[in-house]
Amino acid sequence: EVVCVGVSGMGPCVALTAADGTPLRPAILYGVDTRASRQIAALNDQLGGDDTILARCGSVLSSQAAGPKIAWVREEEPEVYQRAQRLFMPASYLVWHLTGAYTLDHQSASQCTPLYDIEARDWYRPWADIVAPGIPLPELRWAGDIAGTISQAAADDTGLAPGIPVVTGTIDAWAEALSVDAHNVGDLMLMYGTTMFFINTVTQPVRSAELWSTIGALKDTRNVAGGMATSGAITAWLRELFGSDYRELVGAAAISPPGANGLVMLPYFAGERTPILDPDARGVIAGLSLEHSRGDLYRAALEATAFGVRHNIEAIEAAGGTIDRIVCVGGGTQGDVWPQIVSDITNRVQVIPTETIGASYGMAWLAACALQPSSPARWNPPARTLEPRGEVRWRYDELYRHYRDLYHHTAAIQHALSAIQHDTARERR
Repeated sequence: EVVCVGVSGMGPCVALTAADGTPLRPAILYGVDTRASRQIAALNDQLGGDDTILARCGSVLSSQAAGPKIAWVREEEPEVYQRAQRLFMPASYLVWHLTGAYTLDHQSASQCTPLYDIEARDWYRPWADIVAPGIPLPELRWAGDIAGTISQAAADDTGLAPGIPVVTGTIDAWAEALSVDAHNVGDLMLMYGTTMFFINTVTQPVRSAELWSTIGALKDTRNVAGGMATSGAITAWLRELFGSDYRELVGAAAISPPGANGLVMLPYFAGERTPILDPDARGVIAGLSLEHSRGDLYRAALEATAFGVRHNIEAIEAAGGTIDRIVCVGGGTQGDVWPQIVSDITNRVQVIPTETIGASYGMAWLAACALQPSSPARWNPPARTLEPRGEVRWRYDELYRHYRDLYHHTAAIQHALSAIQHDTARERR
């Protein structure tokens, strides 16, 4: 029996529609879409620079921010923008179709930099009028608030009974944090997926030009967050390249020793989000020889993502975040090889819960709480923990230093090659 509906979706995204909700163009995705670099630079100049934007919004403008992507549509597709009357993200778009309510949760809104004031917890109208003139912004609610009820039209489409409440919902990573009870102060949710994502719950807004300071999914909570542009996406690329299945590659990586027989990889295959915020960064594999195997390459990819996790953890703590407990979620937790590498490289214990299916489980809990409050710890208790192995720490500390140096020493070359890639892509079009 369905008594309440929870929704989540990727984000922050920009989906512009007509007043009736008809999409006007494909949605622009979160930080992996780097098209708005020019708009980021222009808005920085117009609004007073990184420090001014950081003070009001909690984050600087980057490829993760929704605001520059709205500006991109306004400048590059003015005929589309002139018809835009609604701003959606995936979860709020579902709510619209289920209930007719035009809403957005505070967490998602706080990633619409520079449209949202993180201290006032409201839209900042002066900057919204500059970035998104003429578009009525959605009503702000908390993720667990009931946005509306199933309409008759939605009932006809879905088979759900009309009148069932629907909560406002939020971005999938925050729903995943809820699913594993990782929203308490000092918790870090570590999501293993196509990308890596980090959410640390803090008592006060934490501002860092390397990270994202956001509102939490639950009322009166605050987070400092980060995300890598690729992680599992690289393993999928290698699987396709090698024509092997994951089980075979993970087995080969498990045989390769810590350090992948002297390989270091930069996982910036789609640019990078936090903490370097470099959309033109590119992947690098250093140390290759004719002796290396596909197991070494696959292990180097897993280690690269773990080095990225360590880099983000260090940035979170340097910014003022406190990490007392790391809770994992996502498909990458199904086996121990990848998470064990992360524990070894970060020298951190990880808690792996009973259920790691993520966002849908978290939204089921949040929907249930809209009717009767409950604790997610009861829904999803810990199943096991992974301890770092001290005997490999020296090797990973050495390779982490090389990982950090490799970006700085090759960044100019990465940027030059990225420019060639952009030119080539334009020529193909």
